[in-house]
Amino acid sequence: MASGFGYTGGRSRCFAYWQEFQKCYSQADSPQQCQLPAEDYLECLHHTKEIARANAVKAEFIKQAEHQAKEGRKVADVLADGVIVGVGLIQRDRGGESKDK
Repeated sequence: MASGFGYTGGRSRCFAYWQEFQKCYSQADSPQQCQLPAEDYLECLHHTKEIARANAVKAEFIKQAEHQAKEGRKVADVLADGVIVGVGLIQRDRGGESKDK
């Protein structure tokens, strides 16, 4: 923790995690007791688990795109959708025909 101040002069985004870790560390008998607050603080700083999960999601998306390519759909069409994860609210019309007609 360098200064505790963010770019805008207020608290940094990870300051709360730092306080939790510091509180645990000051009250602990051994440093191993504070493993979880330390991991939370480091995740907030570096986003390593978040990046690993995003890479896993992307790899699965590419794997499914290749599988769909084997079924006859072009990989470029799948990747052109541009969405790795969707909530399914908007359905893209695949046939080129509109439902209004």
